[in-house]
Amino acid sequence: MQLVPVATPETPAFDQRISDAEGAAMARATVNLFDRWGLTDAQARTLLGEVSPATYTRWKRGALPRLSVDLKTRLSTLMGIHKALRVLFSDNARAYRWVKTPNKTFGGKTALEVMLGGAITDLMRVRHYLDAERG
Repeated sequence: MQLVPVATPETPAFDQRISDAEGAAMARATVNLFDRWGLTDAQARTLLGEVSPATYTRWKRGALPRLSVDLKTRLSTLMGIHKALRVLFSDNARAYRWVKTPNKTFGGKTALEVMLGGAITDLMRVRHYLDAERG
């Protein structure tokens, strides 16, 4: 899955690039990914752009809200991180643990700590690092 650029006045609308069905599939996969990463609901909600506790509870039950451009970008970036980790590590358990392993590239912080900054750019920073590592 490629990272989808954020829409600007010069580019086509973002929603035309990721359909609602694709967004919903990414949302379901992301809930499963967060479980594999061992995230708390609060951490998951931060990575999703501070969705409300009630909204995230509904997500986990399969009732997804309409996905905004911001949310689709976050989901795409998270799926890119997951894909990169699966390419880099043949051991799935190691790939899932990586997000909580201190990394000198991030100043000794874990990738999760970087991503919990909450901004899309925090997620993209981790994604770009992993893409560079993949070559």
